[in-house]
Amino acid sequence: MMSVKELPRVGVVVLTMGNRPAELRRALDSLLAQESVQIDAVVVGNGWNPVDIPASIKTHFLPENLGIPAGRNAGVGLVEGEFLCFLDDDSWFLDDDFLITSVERFKSYPKMGLLQPRITDPKSFENDPTRWIPRLNKRTAEEPSKVFHVGETCLVSPRALFDQTGGWAAGFWYAHEGIELAWRIWDTGHYVWYAGDMRIGHPVVDPRRHDEFYRLNARNRVWLARRNLPAPLCWIYPTSWLLVECLRMRKNRSAVSQYVAGWRAGWRGSPWHREARPKLRWSTVLRMTMAGRPPVL
Repeated sequence: MMSVKELPRVGVVVLTMGNRPAELRRALDSLLAQESVQIDAVVVGNGWNPVDIPASIKTHFLPENLGIPAGRNAGVGLVEGEFLCFLDDDSWFLDDDFLITSVERFKSYPKMGLLQPRITDPKSFENDPTRWIPRLNKRTAEEPSKVFHVGETCLVSPRALFDQTGGWAAGFWYAHEGIELAWRIWDTGHYVWYAGDMRIGHPVVDPRRHDEFYRLNARNRVWLARRNLPAPLCWIYPTSWLLVECLRMRKNRSAVSQYVAGWRAGWRGSPWHREARPKLRWSTVLRMTMAGRPPVL
């Protein structure tokens, strides 16, 4: 039997704006219930000074809301562990062995670089949105596969590999930062895995809350391409998405207008936020294509 010091150590970053205290408490309770691992966790308050946090969990106050990716990055240096887990405040572990199962899988499959579990609302799991399945061919939510983007609400990665990617795209604020992280993991020579047999709880909500949703989706799609894809893919990828999204939303004039405005803003503004990263290697583009997802759509 392992002693506590011999148990694998997982650094956990929990991001919150403090506006969901009951959900945050549920997330932290489920984290502290994890078995067979050492947990070094921090609650990052994005524009909120964390209060009423369990004593075993650290806190970090960001006086200004930096956005989701930058907020997660702010917590990375405050936790230690061979593995990193990112958990949003409205998600919670449904199984007490989630983290140790993740660790064991990384050790069994050393080419796996990032793991996303199946996102489900246990109150209405039969109505889970298909958007939570991170692939084009949705099939069944329980079916695992290699993927090329992730739902960011709960992710696990080896710490050294996450550091190698350069971290989250801090300037994105919201939307598509999970695509960039997944692409960067692929560029390290590893792959991203959707673990359909592992679960994380999350309530079903409509993400289309306001016009900013459409604008940031379009802007960040362009920034994603400009930051990561070599020519001519850096033009083909966001243009194909512009056509697809405008076709999808053709009955919603306001949404189309916001998407086009965001797309234009993506070409005018700088995609970099205090960092510069090399483009994906052509060998990575080839690996992604051979695995079923060329970065053109």
